[in-house]
Amino acid sequence: MLPRKNGSSFVVRVAESFHKSLSPFRVAIRAKGSLLSVESSEMTITKSDEGRLTGCLDGLRVLDFSTTIAGPHCARMLADMGAEVIKIEAADGETMRTRPPVRSGCSTAFGQLNIGKKSLVLDLKSPEGVEVVRRLVATADIVVENFRPGVMQRLKLDYESLRPLNERLIYCSISGYGQSGPSAELPAYAPVIHAASGYDMAHLAYQPGRERPDYCGIFVADVLTGVYAFGAISSALYQRSSTGRGQHIDASMLESMLSLTLNEVQWSQFPVTQPSRPLFGPTATADGYVMITISSEKTFQALAKVIGHPEWISDPRFARYADRRNNWGALMDEVEAWSRTVATEECLAALNKEGVPSSAYRSVAQALADPQLAHRGALAEVCDGGGTFNVLNLSFRMSGATVAAGKQMATLGEHTAALLREAGLSDQEIAAFSGKQAAAE
Repeated sequence: MLPRKNGSSFVVRVAESFHKSLSPFRVAIRAKGSLLSVESSEMTITKSDEGRLTGCLDGLRVLDFSTTIAGPHCARMLADMGAEVIKIEAADGETMRTRPPVRSGCSTAFGQLNIGKKSLVLDLKSPEGVEVVRRLVATADIVVENFRPGVMQRLKLDYESLRPLNERLIYCSISGYGQSGPSAELPAYAPVIHAASGYDMAHLAYQPGRERPDYCGIFVADVLTGVYAFGAISSALYQRSSTGRGQHIDASMLESMLSLTLNEVQWSQFPVTQPSRPLFGPTATADGYVMITISSEKTFQALAKVIGHPEWISDPRFARYADRRNNWGALMDEVEAWSRTVATEECLAALNKEGVPSSAYRSVAQALADPQLAHRGALAEVCDGGGTFNVLNLSFRMSGATVAAGKQMATLGEHTAALLREAGLSDQEIAAFSGKQAAAE
């Protein structure tokens, strides 16, 4: 560990050296004993600023061994923040390259998760492939992998094997259940974790009259765990700025999914009487459904005003939150008696005018056409061998740094020769190495 010199002045210097990573804030750093003061101000980005901004993670190198969704999503977030991300694949590429939509052999599903990354083809089961990785690790800041626990250890590419080569290495392992414990080696994909975490049964409890859990087509566990891993890596980078040392991050999909069941975690410990109708769900209109959220006294009073029932505010059935919860079915029956008489658009206009949170039920295509997304630049047009397509940018903007998807999708192995050369291989060795890769394919 680096020595702590001159008390708070050393802390100030460390914080100043990491100023770029705090770029969502306009940071004022003042020593207060051993504490720092961080003051935020309104985010403003001008056109003249944009041309000068860089990514928060510019200059960092990431080796991405991950496949499918969770790890690649995490690594793409790092790439969008400015890191150089090197995706390492076998000669036939990872499985997501075959997922539709596929145009001219190029998958946009794969592209959405891997845009902006370099592509390196290696046979990790060969001594030559492992040696290349070890050489690249010496120049890397971060490793991301989501193999089943034990795989990287068998390849001698686990954290303990690589740490002696680079004490600053931050090594992130993403797995279904964690790196150790009785379930660690069980195979896991997002739908399995949805079931194992209790999430599916918790969701079922909000579907009156249903007994069979829903089918799964949206892989929440993958995306969520990727985001948690990104946050852990960012925290480890900050800690490294003061300690000079990296560390191993162990991210669990099971625990990530459990974090979504905030109420249910508490309800599993203490008895709670559930309302007669789920608090949040579709409310019928004359031509569809809307979602109305009554989450505070203010929004309830506004709803009563919109519907024309100001007496509800003093009605003992509805006056307080506890009263409304106990009589929720009766309340929503009354709300629907009004909403069924108006079209969805009219219903939303009335609710929005009084500040009642509400929305129509939209398809993803309809949501993507929302002018708000265009205003924020939520979509980026990118390119691969099949042409152009849109991907989502990250959901946050920063006043002092660029946050954006890369523009070009690398072809499989596009950067192999250059990276092998950087690793110290001669042109003859690269030619021989590439020949072995082709034979392996």
